Amino acid sequence: MSKITELFKEQPVIIDLGIESFQEELVEQQVQATYLNWAPPGRGKASILAALEKIETPENLEKIKKANEEAVHRIISSQISLIGYDQAINVVPGMTKNTILHAGPPITWDKMNGPMRGAVKGALVFEGLAKDLDDAEKVAASGEIIFSPCHEHQCVGSMAGVTSASMYMHIVENKTYGNLAFTNLSEQMSKILRMGANDDSVIERLIWMRDVFGPILRDAMKLCTEGIDLKHMLAQALHMGDECHNRNNAGTTLLIQALTPYIIQTDHSIEAMKEVFDFVASSDYFSGPTWMAMCKAALDSAAGIPYSTVVTTMARNGTEFGIHISGIEGNPWFVGPSQKVVGPMFAGYKPEDAGLDIGDSAITETYGIGGFAMAAAPAIVALVGGTIEDALRFSMEMQGITTAENPNITIPTLDFMGIPSGIDSLKVIQTNTLPIINTAIAHKEAGIGMIGAGITHPPMEAFEKAIIAFSEQL
Repeated sequence: MSKITELFKEQPVIIDLGIESFQEELVEQQVQATYLNWAPPGRGKASILAALEKIETPENLEKIKKANEEAVHRIISSQISLIGYDQAINVVPGMTKNTILHAGPPITWDKMNGPMRGAVKGALVFEGLAKDLDDAEKVAASGEIIFSPCHEHQCVGSMAGVTSASMYMHIVENKTYGNLAFTNLSEQMSKILRMGANDDSVIERLIWMRDVFGPILRDAMKLCTEGIDLKHMLAQALHMGDECHNRNNAGTTLLIQALTPYIIQTDHSIEAMKEVFDFVASSDYFSGPTWMAMCKAALDSAAGIPYSTVVTTMARNGTEFGIHISGIEGNPWFVGPSQKVVGPMFAGYKPEDAGLDIGDSAITETYGIGGFAMAAAPAIVALVGGTIEDALRFSMEMQGITTAENPNITIPTLDFMGIPSGIDSLKVIQTNTLPIINTAIAHKEAGIGMIGAGITHPPMEAFEKAIIAFSEQL
C-alpha cells in the first residue's frame, strides 16, 4: 500500500492557524483539531515589517550574530562575587541624602502607583526627611527629592525598588570585567516597604536593619577577603530546587552558611547575632536580592556592543515596563505599559486588588533564571500558579528567544540543559514570543503589601519600539 493511500485511510487532524473559535467548534463536532497560536512577525505591523526588512539582510544578520555571541559570552563568562555590604550613601554612584532610587524606567512622583508612593513615603520618614506619612506626601511632591531609576546607578531593587541613602546594600563585583552592582537588603516578606507598606512596624524594621543587621553583615564581609562566589552558589541552588527569583530556599541556606563563619567572628554581641540569624530564618527570601545584583553585574558587562540585539535590562515601575538593548547607542529606555500579574491571591484578596507588574527583579529572567528556570523549581507553581508541566514548558519555550544556553548553570529536570541566556529582541519580534516572568503581586494601594504571586510578560510595545530604533541606526 502506498504512503498516499495509507494517509487517506487515517483520521485527519486539523491544524487551525486562524481564529481560535474555529478549533473549538471542530472539537465540539468530535473532530481532532489543534490550534496553533501563530501570527506574522511583528504581528504584521507595517512599521515593524519595514524595520525587519532593513535588519534582515545577510550582512546585518551576520553582524548581529557575532555581536550577540560576544554579548552572551560576556554574560556567561562573568565571575561574580559578593564582596561586601555598606550604606548606599557610601557606595552607590550618584547617591545623595535626598535621592530616592526606584525600580523600573524613569518616573515622576505624580505618575507613581500606590505601592511605589507608599514605599517612597516610608523611606522619607525612615531617613528623617519627613516627620510622618502626611508630611512625606508633601515632601515627595515638593521637588526637593531626586527620583532616579536604580538601574541608572548600577543598582537593582525588588518590587518598588525604593532605595535611600542610609539603607545597607550588597556590593557585588564582576571580577571578569571589573564592574560593580548593588542592591538593598531583603526585608523578608509580605508587609514591607518594597511592597508599599509603610506603617510603624515597617519603619522600625528598617531602623533595625540599618543599626544592627547591616553593620553585622558589613563587618562579617570585611573578614571574608576573598569574597563569596555567587555564580557557583547560584548553580548549586538551581540543582537544589530553586529558580532564584521567587523560590530561594536553597540559595538562602547556602548564602547564610557561607556568611556564618564570618558573622560569628565579628565583635557584635551574641544577642545581636542571634537576631540576625532569626531574621534570616524568618523567610527564604534573604538571598533573593543577592541574585538580582549578581545578574545585574553580569548583564552590565554585555551593554554597549554594536549590532547586538541582546536585552540587558527588563524593569518595571508599576506604571511602565522598560528594556535596554545592548547595541542601541546611548542605552535608552524603551517602554510600554506595565501588565497584570496572573496568579494565586492570598486569602481575602481578589485580582482587582492587585497593582500592575512592578520591580527590577526581572533582571533575573533577563539573565536566564527566575521564570526562565522554572523547570529547575517545579515547587514554585504552588506560589505562582500553573502546573509542573507549565514550569517545564516555560523553560523550553525561552530557548526560542535566547542566544545560547549557559553551560555553567543547568536545569537537572531538563537533562542538565543550560539556562536560556541572552534574550534576543529580534527573535522576540520575529516569533511574537515574549519573555516569561514570575513575580510577587503588591496591593494597588499604598500601605498594604504583598497579596499574591503569579506570571506575567513584558508589553510587546517595548520590543517594537526597540527594534525600530535598532533598524534606524543601521
